[in-house]
Parts: sequence; C-alpha cells; structure tokens
Amino acid sequence: MYSDDDLEQAVDKEIFSRAAVTRFRDYIAERDNTRAVDEEDFRLITSFNDIFVVIACLLLLLSAGWVIQGTSTALSAAVVAALSWGLAEFFVLKRKMALPAIVLLVTFVGNVFAAIVLIFGFPDEKAFMLAGLGATFAAWLHWTRFHVPVTVAAGAATAVAFVLAALIYMMPSLRDYLNSLMFAGGIAIFLLAMRWDMADLKRVTGHSDVAFWLHLTAAPLIVHPVFSNLGIFEGTQTTLDLAIVLLLYLVLTVISLVIDRRAFMVSSLIYVLAALTELLDTYGLAGDSFAYVGVVIGFSLLLLSGFWHKARRLLVQNLPAAWQGRLPEVA
Repeated sequence: MYSDDDLEQAVDKEIFSRAAVTRFRDYIAERDNTRAVDEEDFRLITSFNDIFVVIACLLLLLSAGWVIQGTSTALSAAVVAALSWGLAEFFVLKRKMALPAIVLLVTFVGNVFAAIVLIFGFPDEKAFMLAGLGATFAAWLHWTRFHVPVTVAAGAATAVAFVLAALIYMMPSLRDYLNSLMFAGGIAIFLLAMRWDMADLKRVTGHSDVAFWLHLTAAPLIVHPVFSNLGIFEGTQTTLDLAIVLLLYLVLTVISLVIDRRAFMVSSLIYVLAALTELLDTYGLAGDSFAYVGVVIGFSLLLLSGFWHKARRLLVQNLPAAWQGRLPEVA
C-alpha cells in the first residue's frame, strides 16, 4: 500500500510527473466518491505484519522492564526507552512500518517522561516540570531522526506538561486554575495544528498527518476543562447546564466542519452522552436512557457523516474570503 506521502516523494525524485499523480488522485476520488481533503487519511497500518511486530515489540519491552524494575523502576523506564529507540532504528527507519512507528514513539517518549519522574521518587511539580522538558527534548530528537507524524503531537503534549508544571511550581496558587491552564495549552496546540494544516490545504503530504495528531491532542485539552467545569459527571447539573452542554457540542461540531477535522466531536461525545442520559433520567427513563441517547446520537453522527461535504460547503462558503483561503478546499 502506498501513501500520499510516498507519491509526493516519487514526484520529488521524478519517478512520476506531478500531472500524472494529480490525475491518479482525481481518478481515485471519482471512483470511490471521496476526496482526500475530507477523509482525514493517515497511516496507521500497512499490513498485518505491523500488528505482528507491535505484539513482539511490546512483549520485549514489557518483559525487559519487568526484569529490571526489581533493581530500579527509573532504570527500568530508561531501558525501555532505549530499547524503543533501538527497535525504531530498524522497524521505522529501514522498514517504514506505520503502526510500530506510533507505538515505539509512545513508549520512547512516555518512558523518558516516567524515568525522570521516578528519579525523584515522589512526583511533584518539580518532577513533572523536568520530565516534561526532558520528554519534549526526547521527542525533538526522535523527530529529527525518524520523522514520525505523531512525534510533533507528543512533543507538544509534553511541552504543555512542562509549562503547566513550571507555572504551578513557581506560583502554587495556580493549582486551583488547572482547568484553565489546560484549556490554554489546548488552544496553543490547536493553533499549531492549524499551522501544519495550512501548509498542506490539499492534505496530500505528511504535514496533514502531523496536523491530524495535533488536533487529536488538542481536542481533549480544550474540551475536558470546558465540560468538567459544568460538573457533568458529578450529578449536580441543572437543566441550564445540560442546555449549555448541547450548545457547546453544536459549536464544536461547527468548528469541526469548518476546519474539516472530526477530533473535537469525538472528544466531546462522552460529555454529551452523559448530559443527555442525565436529562432523560430526570424525566423518568432511568435504565434505558443511555440506549435511547445512543440511538439518537449514533443516527445523528451517521447522518452528518453522509452529508459532511454538503454541510461543510454551506458553512465555508459563507465565511470571509481570507478565512476560506486558510482552510482545506471545499469538495
């Protein structure tokens, strides 16, 4: 299986002409009645061998970590990180395997973060601050070596962790405003994602893959603080709170349509399900409320998916021309 990024590299090496690749993409879009710009394509798996390799890698990493943790948990995490890098040298750099690239990146950056935290023994703001800084630097090193799209999102997430921990370390009173800080971090990652998106409005290069993972990272950081402040899972909602939840979900749906990314809708879905379930419970449908909500929401999402292109066209065409020029082209 060949990705759009592979086709772009073939054009750069003059194996195919730009016109030929464009005609090929148009043919596939017409044949499958889809457009790459609206499908949010990203490489997750190239073959079943990806799954086989991931299982083998995780077995090795977990076993190695388990053996060494009796000596030192911090050393165990460091060894797993080092093994993740070593495995990536072959399976990512040489074999170009998609799923192992994602898994090995997560185990590498995650264990660098964990190793630094465990060195301090008891996690606190200082430990998380240094761990965030170290993991961000580790993600940057990984990006320069392997260029795995998810690496930028991992680095952005650890950078936000560093900034939040540093602010709370310097001003402990900010701990009471953690949700607001998370929201600000999510907005920063969202703006970074839009910058990558604008570098590839046709979504045919690796820039689009990077933007996808950044949006997926930004969405929960933006959505969770907003909805959690409404006390969705605390059982204290009023009818006004539930109405606000639905209004916010509508706003997030519009944003998702405009930027042509579905991450915000998916991230906020659990909050909407909880809010509507609570509303139906209030009116005497306890026990069956979640099923009713699931049917309504599921049908609505399928309907939106079927008319995604038309709905997006109506929204984008009514935006200022300057905005339209910064958004993915309308199908």
